[in-house]
Amino acid sequence: MTHARSPGCSPAMNVMMAAVLKAARGIIRDFGEIEHLQVSKKGLGDFVSTADRRSEKILIEELSKARPDYSFLAEESGAMKGTDPHHTWVIDPLDGTTNFLHSIPHFAITVALKKDFEIIAGITYDPIKDEMYWAEKGKGAFMNQRRLRVSGRRQLDEALVAIGTPFGDHGDRVLFQKHLEKIMPITAGTRRLGAAALDLAYVAAGRFDAFFENHLQPWDLAAGILLVKEAGGYVSEISGTKNMFETGSVLAANPELFEPLQKLLG
Repeated sequence: MTHARSPGCSPAMNVMMAAVLKAARGIIRDFGEIEHLQVSKKGLGDFVSTADRRSEKILIEELSKARPDYSFLAEESGAMKGTDPHHTWVIDPLDGTTNFLHSIPHFAITVALKKDFEIIAGITYDPIKDEMYWAEKGKGAFMNQRRLRVSGRRQLDEALVAIGTPFGDHGDRVLFQKHLEKIMPITAGTRRLGAAALDLAYVAAGRFDAFFENHLQPWDLAAGILLVKEAGGYVSEISGTKNMFETGSVLAANPELFEPLQKLLG
């Protein structure tokens, strides 16, 4: 895994890329051992939490070396206040844990940098496919060294829409069923791939035309929101307001399909 630094990268983005690549080495090693560990006494649940924590520890260590004063908001560790009141790293060390648990090679490490109330840099890295999605405010979105652009599809009957589904006691099944009943008859299809950070990255890359989900966490969304915006897409809550981090509701789409979808779902 070698990624040439883009001349347009800020120092902060270079730091983020290096941290994510270092954490990815452990994730890939752990992923390769899952089948062996399924028959061990340690148990898969413990293993997965260990993989998450190890990745997060590496990310925090590497980012702290470069920016010792910044705060953190991380999935495993929660909020950690730094002496800089303006900058916060938002981290999900392994998005798509259930896929990881089942040896499905679709998961990511995602890190964003928030300045006050705005995401200014974001990165989502798929270590199995070696696809690094990254964006900085005002500088565009990229996958590795290729510039990203949301899809140009204009009709809902041509649109492929990514979704997140409730499971166990998570989410609102009634609301989800309402949304699904509205969207299924008028689109080209729906996909549930199990990693919201990558769903948003795929909207930025034009692979999906739209994505919506409820009950997400800030670390699921932070990098992906910037990726979609910098690739020319629109992002809001499903209801149309902009409090995604507070509510966990998100709708992301290309400019042609965003309003029709928001009216349909909101």
